[in-house]
Amino acid sequence: MTLFYDARGNIYGVVSPVFLRSRGIKVPESASLAAAARSVWAESAIASECGWGVRPVGAKVHRCDGLLVGPFQTEPPFDLLIVNTDGTLAERSGNGLTIFAQALTDQGLMTAACELRVHHDKADAASPVATRVEPAVYEQVDGFWLDLGLPAFGPSAVGAQGVDPAFLGGTELNRVNALAAINPHWAHSQFVRVGNPHCVTLVEQLSALPENLQMHQPTLFEPLRAIAFAPPAGAGQPCAAGINLQWAARQSGNRVVARVFERGEGPTASSGTSASAVAVAAWRAGWVEGGEVAVVMPGGTAPVRLHTQADTLLNVSLFGTARRQA
Repeated sequence: MTLFYDARGNIYGVVSPVFLRSRGIKVPESASLAAAARSVWAESAIASECGWGVRPVGAKVHRCDGLLVGPFQTEPPFDLLIVNTDGTLAERSGNGLTIFAQALTDQGLMTAACELRVHHDKADAASPVATRVEPAVYEQVDGFWLDLGLPAFGPSAVGAQGVDPAFLGGTELNRVNALAAINPHWAHSQFVRVGNPHCVTLVEQLSALPENLQMHQPTLFEPLRAIAFAPPAGAGQPCAAGINLQWAARQSGNRVVARVFERGEGPTASSGTSASAVAVAAWRAGWVEGGEVAVVMPGGTAPVRLHTQADTLLNVSLFGTARRQA
């Protein structure tokens, strides 16, 4: 059966490929083949398990942000696929991997630090994307630290085209004309790849952050989807494969407030990789120092650790916790 978990307001269903096959959904036996053939089965899996399609009368419907399909083996490293609600695949999801690690722990499959490998079908990034996940306790809460490695920066890191340079306090950023056309305060963006691609727009005032309720309205949702989603749902500009959008405003200390509009999803309460991208973008802009950064999102606050030496970023890690829904 499909089990649903919540991580800072992100809800994913976790389901084994064996169970999907028992439901008549033809998921190939290996994760790499399943990623290559996702057009055959992914939308059917979303419709069947996430309440996005026709459901039997009286069946419980879960509103979720996607489906985690796996594991494809019974011992580590564990392979999985992250299926967005539009049937596309994601390269990495911090909250999704936290949820998957908790599900593996609940099943008795994960008892120590191990590697989770996400398979996808994006042509501009290597597959699988591996993440080392370690069980840990943070502020008396059981969860997991995710090692997200060293991010890459700039338009070339995410395959962005047709963007102009822009400067904010001496930091070289980029101007995404489509974002600035929506709101002139959205004129300074940092492109970051944290396994998956992000465009973090830095704003000077909290009032310039979009609210999730606003982003759900067609007048804002449609132009943002055109930027964030890959064709045919989006325009593929500035990134042909689409891009996750974030907005960030600084608070006192090492705190940053953020909003998220995910590729293939739309507005979300939180996102782990988005929080990590926001933290490193804020660090590059001089808003925060290395060490622990708190990224505040509607769904909760994500602790992000920036491992730095002098002015060099060495590594980024994210703490997450998840709970199973009834």
